[in-house]
Amino acid sequence: MKREEFIKAVSGKLKLIRTEYGITQEVMSEMLGISKKTLVETEKGRRELSWTEVIAVVTVFEKSEVLQGIVGGEANDVIHALAFEDRRIRYPSTMGGKVWWRVIDEKNGIRLQQNYVTGHYRLLDKDDCRLISSFDRNEVEEYRDSLGR
Repeated sequence: MKREEFIKAVSGKLKLIRTEYGITQEVMSEMLGISKKTLVETEKGRRELSWTEVIAVVTVFEKSEVLQGIVGGEANDVIHALAFEDRRIRYPSTMGGKVWWRVIDEKNGIRLQQNYVTGHYRLLDKDDCRLISSFDRNEVEEYRDSLGR
């Protein structure tokens, strides 16, 4: 999928995403930081979202089944794939959680940690690189368990 295709797909499903969450145009436009006019124009198919607006939609509504249906899974993965496409990027290592994180458990060199302040969870590999972050511990554990398959 190319960036333009992804933008078109998300733009075309914006109203469905909004109705899925049961929010008004006013609320969604505030959440995304765009004008209501921009939202209405997009929902009516008169304009497409910009790349930045698509990133906002995917970030704010990451649990949307509509978005998951567009890409067959996590839409954030597509954002990362498109953003880093044709670029050699080495994800930076974290500090390993020495200050803000408590280790809950470790399996096969992968640490499950919880943030002391926010309470969210993450997995780090043996090189302290983040694999996944979520407020849903079950989601993080399921991801970790899927790595062993």
